[in-house]
Amino acid sequence: MGTAEELLFGRYKSEELADIFSFLSAEEMGELFAYLEFREWQPAEIVMKSGDPGDFMGFLVAGKLAVKMEGIFPDKFILVAVLERGSLVGEISVVEGGCRHATVVATEQSQLLVLTRENMELMLVRSPALGLKFFRRIIHVLGHRLGKASDRLSRLL
Repeated sequence: MGTAEELLFGRYKSEELADIFSFLSAEEMGELFAYLEFREWQPAEIVMKSGDPGDFMGFLVAGKLAVKMEGIFPDKFILVAVLERGSLVGEISVVEGGCRHATVVATEQSQLLVLTRENMELMLVRSPALGLKFFRRIIHVLGHRLGKASDRLSRLL
């Protein structure tokens, strides 16, 4: 990125995204932005579908997403989470290289900065220090989610 006045994808100034990328310095944010793509979904659109290849993950910059998993009855879903601005989505299957574990649906117009698996691999080769910070962030988010899930499970037992 050049000057602070430049807009990322013609939409955001880097300082408008500082809260989402607080784990990075301004220079590292600019470096990461080179690997990201802007994508937008309308309400009720499927962002990710369970069983599909995990070919991208996203940083939610606007909107809300519902994370759903199929229940024991066919075509019946259990709401697992509602994601808001700043959330990561799709990170597990991108890192694993496997299929999606849940279906994610936009509940309102939603915008994501997307990191494709291909660009993630490229980032890891070209910028290993950035990749390390990126993976530390993913581990932090997963640890937080695991803690919340453990708390919910312990209340059920």
